[in-house]
Amino acid sequence: MPIKWRKVWISDETFESAAVIDVNNDGVPDIVSGAFWYRGPDFRKKHFIGEVKGAGEYYDDFSTIPLDINGDGFTDFVAGGWWSNSLRWCENPSGDPAKEWTKHVFAEGIGNVETTRAWDIDGDGKIEILPNTPPNPEVAYYKLVRDQDGKGTGKFRKVSVYKFPEGKGQGHGLGCGDIAGNGRMDIVLCKGWLEAPGNPEKGEWIWHEDFPAPPWGWSASVPMLVLDINGDGKNEIITGNGHGYGLWWSEWKLVNGKREWTHHPIDPYNAQYHDLMWVDIDGDGQPELVTGKRHRAHCGGDVGEWDDLGIYYFKWTGEGFAKQIVDYGPIGAGKGCGIHFAVADLNGDGRPEIIAPGKDGLYVFFNEGSE
Repeated sequence: MPIKWRKVWISDETFESAAVIDVNNDGVPDIVSGAFWYRGPDFRKKHFIGEVKGAGEYYDDFSTIPLDINGDGFTDFVAGGWWSNSLRWCENPSGDPAKEWTKHVFAEGIGNVETTRAWDIDGDGKIEILPNTPPNPEVAYYKLVRDQDGKGTGKFRKVSVYKFPEGKGQGHGLGCGDIAGNGRMDIVLCKGWLEAPGNPEKGEWIWHEDFPAPPWGWSASVPMLVLDINGDGKNEIITGNGHGYGLWWSEWKLVNGKREWTHHPIDPYNAQYHDLMWVDIDGDGQPELVTGKRHRAHCGGDVGEWDDLGIYYFKWTGEGFAKQIVDYGPIGAGKGCGIHFAVADLNGDGRPEIIAPGKDGLYVFFNEGSE
């Protein structure tokens, strides 16, 4: 049975990224988005984090990645944006709502940051920070430097993975997962993938430009999800079109030693699928694809920008994906999910909620289960 959802307004702020963080360590989840955090459990009290640079309809704030970066026991977060060409971490002032969060820039001059995600790239059980910087030819991740007790020191170390030839950027789109089938975390970009060596810091990453011209064009989602959808023992890729129509999954087979990819439509009729998540949203023990439209992704300049807004989850049926609607309607009534949304159990009932930021405001969709 489909899930019933209760839509709750949190704020008219138009930041496009959000995360769930227990800011003050009281055991209650809070919501962090842009310049503010919202105290749980009702999220009605708004506390100032600090100014975020604006640029027209945008803010220089395209990710919110929770991580205790300085090892003080309070969760900080990593952010970055297109205009500053940098990554920064925002220091939690020990949960004090009266204090602003200090910003620490740890990567400068890296090119326009489309958005940033985190994966355990080197297999040490800790996440690394991986930005998508479309014009930049260099692919690099950033590893938190930890002390002998495993606590963060507030510093990051850059690990350069690969550099494309002069004049060729990495492109719009980013994913991470095992494509080669050797248990390592490969990096997926919009036109191909980087095969991870045994030692990701010192070994040579190999570029495979073996994707055919994809249905989504070259504005692939962040993330592109790398996972075994159909249970055949090898990973496929789910990709949205971040700036046009389409949501697809792609599988491959070896033909004469080369990978040949086949694309399958999930939803070719909706636009701006910029952020995707693979999570068990309905409690049946199997993950679902959760995604939706990024409202005004290019401020009215993309095809499909003026179509109705929606957030959805898609269930794998064994042959394809069945679409379920979380919210849908015309602009001003329906809701999109921004560039970096969140899924978490906010009220402790065991059912995950969807936290949806965006230029259309910040909302929570409370999961009330199926009938």
